Amino acid sequence: MTDGPRLPAEPMSPLAARVDEVLALYGYELAPAVEAIDAAVPGLGGVFGDTDAATLRAALDDAADAAPESPDRLPAATGSRVVLYVDGSSRGNPGPAGAGAVVRVGEATVARLGRPVGARTDNNVAEYAALQLGLEALSARCAPTAVEVRIDSMTVVDDVWGEASCMPSCRAYSVAVADLLSGLPAAEWTHLADDDPNPADPRATVGADIAALGPGG
Repeated sequence: MTDGPRLPAEPMSPLAARVDEVLALYGYELAPAVEAIDAAVPGLGGVFGDTDAATLRAALDDAADAAPESPDRLPAATGSRVVLYVDGSSRGNPGPAGAGAVVRVGEATVARLGRPVGARTDNNVAEYAALQLGLEALSARCAPTAVEVRIDSMTVVDDVWGEASCMPSCRAYSVAVADLLSGLPAAEWTHLADDDPNPADPRATVGADIAALGPGG
């Protein structure tokens, strides 16, 4: 998942960008990545603790060194119908933004992903980035027979599966998503209402927390 161009490329502080680089090494699986970073911080602290930037950067280097050579495959999702939940979060819209994605096979959750998107990024960009994040995981880590995307952004749905024109700020994401979808089985979508549970939401929130790290975050 670290080969090729790495979108999103929204402005972030150097510290948040470094966290994103480490997350990529862990396949954007938030839990093991954050645990590895926190474990490398001496004493109390961690990614979201009272840790100075220099100490956190050193911990990020250690976590990067401890990262797996490549993210684990998702064998349960190979040859299976998968459900992909995606969500984007932006505080202030624009503001610190994150993307989240969760992959489920039946009742089992097989991937929980999240990443920062940008320090001053709007919600539409975050939603596209979330869809890209989930589709990249499916493309790189499994071979599903069918994909159902569950998403609450009709802006993204109308562009990706409809005939609406993409906003200029989202064009790079739209192109990347279309390319990823072309390599997967026919994907259908389900629109989530605001009160529908979305397990990708807390991952997007953590991504926004990371985007807020450092000066300018």
